[in-house]
Amino acid sequence: MASSSDLNAQIFQRLHPRAYLERFLAEQVRPDGREAEEWRDLFVHVGSVSTADGSALVRLGDTTVVCGVKAEIAEPDLEQPTEGFLVPNIDLPAMCAPRFKPGPPSEEAQVLSDRLASTINATGVLPLSALCIHPERAAWVLYVDATCINYDGNAFDAALIAMVAALKNTTLPKATFDEETGRTTCSRKIREALPLKRLPISYSFGIFDGSTVLADPTAFEEPLLDASISIVLDEHGSLLSTGQLGIADKDKMSACVTAAKERYEARGREIYSF
Repeated sequence: MASSSDLNAQIFQRLHPRAYLERFLAEQVRPDGREAEEWRDLFVHVGSVSTADGSALVRLGDTTVVCGVKAEIAEPDLEQPTEGFLVPNIDLPAMCAPRFKPGPPSEEAQVLSDRLASTINATGVLPLSALCIHPERAAWVLYVDATCINYDGNAFDAALIAMVAALKNTTLPKATFDEETGRTTCSRKIREALPLKRLPISYSFGIFDGSTVLADPTAFEEPLLDASISIVLDEHGSLLSTGQLGIADKDKMSACVTAAKERYEARGREIYSF
């Protein structure tokens, strides 16, 4: 049974979340016990969804995302006759946190899906030309569907890693197009891995009270932040892109880039080592 002091702390946290966080940070610690620059543990497991062509499960602290890749064959777009399709999407269902409600995808889920799709396409993870089976006639469509099954903040980092890990785990049957019959035949014995060109990794930070940089923010911290910054690096630790929501100065952005590279040097090289 919770003590009266624990209950009082929970009530204070709900009624005055900002003051609650400020009191912790004044003691150089966060509510979950981490220091400001400290990251939560990351766990990556691939191949857990047997019905998918590729899959991955990622756990970042208590945030858990599972991703599956399903492949279909379709005609290429008329404007890109030698390219296939890569369609990333994430779902934040009601079961993952009380803040999400049943029904159509929330605005937050749609924004997160757009960010993930933009990052994956802009960083050149997979050349779309590699998905072409036959120009103008047949190409692969890869649906990269992620679902957050437990939400505790920083879903962008967890989902991006889950999507890239699932793509790295994906194999497709060797496909050939017969011009005479107009049909595509897939081999039952030969499967080929995707020729991934880059393996992006995101490191996200929150700016609290205009000055404090919090690495890997939790669901409790996120609504209290002045800005969120995401630093995307490749598998060699080189900077690919930066993203920002809210207002943060150049010094904070520079500090986040430095912290992201330090985190990569410490633990990043092992993420996609499977």
